[in-house]
Amino acid sequence: MRGYSDVTVGQPVAPVEFTPDAVALLRFGAVTRNTHRIHYDTAFARSEGLADPVVMAQLHGCLFHRAAAGFAGETGRVREVAWQNRAPAHAGDRLVVTGTVREVDRARGEVTLDLVEHCSAAHGDGPGIVCCRGHAVVVLA
Repeated sequence: MRGYSDVTVGQPVAPVEFTPDAVALLRFGAVTRNTHRIHYDTAFARSEGLADPVVMAQLHGCLFHRAAAGFAGETGRVREVAWQNRAPAHAGDRLVVTGTVREVDRARGEVTLDLVEHCSAAHGDGPGIVCCRGHAVVVLA
């Protein structure tokens, strides 16, 4: 169990990694009822000026939530997640969400996390480009 006494400003959030392929994007689109062809049809995505099918915004949000939930632990909960997409990510790109603790508000019982998602080509070196920036608020036990 993680408690407030264990949390300090600047503390890192454990990274969350995911590399969606075309099938994962198709399945995620199916469960979220996002049927836009730019997310699963390579030819259509290219006809729209994109390099390949793009990761949907909601999937980025899910990865932010996963990072926040991992930080909160089994007894905590995620109260809020917000993000802004900054650059497209494509099928096959490696997505990595990292972050740090921005604020510990013991009076309100909340911890605010700053989160960022980098994406890099499947065979690229380094952290890649920033795809999303945002934050999450978690409540610890």
